[in-house]
Amino acid sequence: MTSRLAAWTAACLAALAAAGCASGPPAAPDASPRIAVISAFDSELALLRAQTKNARGERVNGVEFVTGELEGRPVLLFLSGISMTNAAMTTQLALDRFRVSHIVFSGIAGGVNPALHIGDVTVPERWGSYLEAVFAREVRPGQHQPPGWMKDATWPAFGMIHPRPVGVRSARDESLETRFWFDADPAMLAAARQLGAVPLARCGKAGDCLSHAPQLVFGGAGVSGQAFVDNAAFRQYTFATFKANVLDMETSAVAQVAYANGVPYIAFRSLSDLAGGGEGENEIGTFFQIAADNSARVVTAFLRQWTPR
Repeated sequence: MTSRLAAWTAACLAALAAAGCASGPPAAPDASPRIAVISAFDSELALLRAQTKNARGERVNGVEFVTGELEGRPVLLFLSGISMTNAAMTTQLALDRFRVSHIVFSGIAGGVNPALHIGDVTVPERWGSYLEAVFAREVRPGQHQPPGWMKDATWPAFGMIHPRPVGVRSARDESLETRFWFDADPAMLAAARQLGAVPLARCGKAGDCLSHAPQLVFGGAGVSGQAFVDNAAFRQYTFATFKANVLDMETSAVAQVAYANGVPYIAFRSLSDLAGGGEGENEIGTFFQIAADNSARVVTAFLRQWTPR
């Protein structure tokens, strides 16, 4: 029996070696405190990754994490993936695997504030999830009502959609807390407000140019949800209800994870389209790279000036 067990063990070890396990145990997590710089998809992160020095990659659960220095700051760059679920999952993975001191999000968004234009870069004070909601029962033609016991669906509705806050537990308080907004870190936001003029592009490599010179806009709110919005009526509702400047599909999920873990965050989002408010076809296909690079330019300026605490 002993010889059979030994032979079986040897065979198993050989199989593991053939599968690549013989190269040794996984590398230890990077222990240096780093600023997580996140974007949803590759084109949003390209400019930042190209400027990162001493870059070193590590793949965890299929996600590539890149450590290095950006504008003299130790950073951890990675893609959240598109959507709320991907954003929450990859952000928590980064926090569990690495020593993340702060979170900076950079990317594009749909503009909902009619005073803003494509290419503008927004830095909202807070983020919430507009699709944390009840899809209410139609009680009369055109009238929808949430269940009577659901007392927190107090936001104005969009048809059957009644937004509501979400329950969250955090490093601050393990008891369940109900909240809609997750604030950007005040110190990071104050530092961002001190940025001077940041050169923002008006034209892309393909020769497509914006009708307005892009601006850097601070304050207001941003909202996120599991939908790509290209609807003028919903755009108007979002601005009127939440006083939001922009909407996207990731930031409030990252903001909630940051809050739960007690990690300061800030998000920079540049308008790639008007979420259905423009004339003709949605503009994202034409202007997303201009917007993505403008956001990245503001992030590099922020990292250059900001002193983390």
